[in-house]
Amino acid sequence: MSKVKYYYDSENLAYKKIETKRRKKIGYFLLFLLSSALFGFLCFILLINTPYFETPKDKILTSELDNMKINYQLLNKKVDVMEEALTEIEERDNNIYRVYFNTKPISEEERKAGFGGVNRYKDLEGYSNSDLVINTSKKVDRLMKELAIQSESLNEIVKLGEQKEKLLAAIPAIQPVKNEDLKRMASGYGYRSDPFTKIRKFHYGMDFTAPSGTPIFATGDGVVLKADNSLSGYGNHIEINHGYGYVTLYAHLSKYNCRRGQKVKRGDIIGYVGSTGRSEAPHLHYEVIKNGKKVNPINFYYGSISAEEYVAISEMANQENQSLD
Repeated sequence: MSKVKYYYDSENLAYKKIETKRRKKIGYFLLFLLSSALFGFLCFILLINTPYFETPKDKILTSELDNMKINYQLLNKKVDVMEEALTEIEERDNNIYRVYFNTKPISEEERKAGFGGVNRYKDLEGYSNSDLVINTSKKVDRLMKELAIQSESLNEIVKLGEQKEKLLAAIPAIQPVKNEDLKRMASGYGYRSDPFTKIRKFHYGMDFTAPSGTPIFATGDGVVLKADNSLSGYGNHIEINHGYGYVTLYAHLSKYNCRRGQKVKRGDIIGYVGSTGRSEAPHLHYEVIKNGKKVNPINFYYGSISAEEYVAISEMANQENQSLD
């Protein structure tokens, strides 16, 4: 029960009851309600912003955030494993593949170079887990860049491998006449006595003595440049361009088994032994030209004879006897 308040009336010399106006009562009541509502709202704001009060939605978000942290941590571990595997591939690339193909290794600076310029991760800043997200994003971006570089490198290695395979097929690597068809190694590369003038002069090829009509084989893959008798003294002859600076010449043929512009493979029969041109007896005069310079053909028979056969043919070829052309 509210207290009754009085005031002293000096004119009438008596105490009179203080009467509160109805308007003021309503005002006081509304002010009380407003104050209560404001206080309640402030208390609610404080409660929902404290860790001691979580709504079901907050709990769901917290759970999702925890799951995200776990997933990012697992992703970081997977990225670390992939980086280790990629490092091993890079080492093999530089120290095995590129060494084999005599190609310059890719430098560490080129492989590990970062991303310059504008901050790529600015949109990820300002969150509670920004460091975790940014760090993982950097790792993934770096890994993707290194993978791209390694992929390009392996593509280059594949091309080098294809070129190497073509090179190995193109190099003159067998005897142009089979051993079972040979009568003897008549003459080798070096100074020999000319069969017609008896003057000692340099012989730029090897002479294989064999019966007329003995098959002659292309010693490497290539394209026939000539199949005619345009060179003085060589009679019917064939020239094959093997690429990579290699050309082979086969002279004194009895007949051809190829034509100019034809592609041939190592081991293909391109002609037959004869004694045309400046020749003393049926034989094949064989030359190997590398980058425009005539070289010793005996260094190119590794694909068709054994070590023992190589020693024997080398001893015969090095004798200063008389050539057959």
